[in-house]
Amino acid sequence: MYKYIVRRLLIFIPMLFALTVIVFGLVRAAPGDPFSGRLLDPDIDPKIFEQQREAAGLNDPLPVQYFRWVSGALQGDFGESFVYRGREVSDLIADRIENTLYLGMFSLFITLIVSIPIGIYSARKPYSLLDYGATTFGFLGLAIPNFFFGLVAIYFFSIHLGWFPSQGTVSSSGLEGIELFLDKLHHLFLPGITLGLASTAAYMRYMRSEVLDVLGKDFIRTAKAKGMTDRNVLYKHTLRNALIPIITLMGFEIGLLLSGAVITEGVFQYPGLGTLFLTSIGNRDYPVIMAINLLLGFFILLGNLLADIFYSIVDPRIRYD
Repeated sequence: MYKYIVRRLLIFIPMLFALTVIVFGLVRAAPGDPFSGRLLDPDIDPKIFEQQREAAGLNDPLPVQYFRWVSGALQGDFGESFVYRGREVSDLIADRIENTLYLGMFSLFITLIVSIPIGIYSARKPYSLLDYGATTFGFLGLAIPNFFFGLVAIYFFSIHLGWFPSQGTVSSSGLEGIELFLDKLHHLFLPGITLGLASTAAYMRYMRSEVLDVLGKDFIRTAKAKGMTDRNVLYKHTLRNALIPIITLMGFEIGLLLSGAVITEGVFQYPGLGTLFLTSIGNRDYPVIMAINLLLGFFILLGNLLADIFYSIVDPRIRYD
C-alpha cells in the first residue's frame, strides 16, 4: 500500500508538469492582456501601458515566460497580481482559500447526510412514496443549473422570507467563538445547498442503484438465511459494498466542488477563490488565473489518490502491493 502511494505521488510530478503547460498555454492563447482594456482611456498615454507590459515581462518570448513562472511556482512564488498592485498571488489565494474550503466541506457534508440515508431507504422500499419523491428530486437536481437554483434560493429564502443572508461570510467583524461559528454557518447554508444540489441528486441515485444491486446478491441471501437481522445485513454487508462507487464519486468531488464553487460564489458574492477567479478572468490577471487553475488541478489529483486509498479500507479484497 505504501509503495503504491509513493508511486502515485511520483506520478503527480509529470501530471502537474503537463497541467502547467496546458494552463499556461490556454491563458496566453486568450485574446488581450491585462493592459488592453485600459488603452481605451484617452487620458493616459499608451506608452505607459507598453512600459508596464515590458516591466511585467509580457513582451518576452513565451518559453521564457513559462519557465520563469514554473521556477517561481516550484518555490511557492506565483508572482505579483497585475490587478491588485503590490499584492502577491499567494497572499491573495491564502486570504480566500479558507472560505472556499469551508463552503466545499459544508456542501459535501450536506450531500452525504441527505443522499446516503435517502438512497438506502429508497432501495429498501422501492416504489414507495419517498422513493418516487427522491427520484423526482434527483431528476430536478441534475437538470436545474446551480446558478439558477441559487438565484431562486436568494429570492425566496433571503429576499422574500429573510431567513438567510444573500452574500458574504459574516454579519459583522466583532463576532467571536461560537457566535462567529454559527454566523458563518448561517451564511454558508444557501451557497452550500446550491453547490451540493447536483451532487446530492447524483449520490442519491447511485446509492439507490448500488444498494438494490447488492441486496440481490447471493451472499446477502445467505446471510439472511443464517438468521442475521436486517440491520446487520445492511451495515455489515450491503453498505460496505454499495459505498465503493460513492467513494469513486467523492474522489472526483474534491476537485469538482472547488471548481464548481466558482459559479456559486459569483451568484452569492461569496469572498472565496471563485469570486477571485472570476474577477481575474475579467481583468486578464494571468498570475492569479494560472495559480488557481494549478491549485484546482492539484486537488483533483489528490482526490483521485484518496479515493484509491479509501477503496482498500472499505473493501479489504482490494490490494495495491
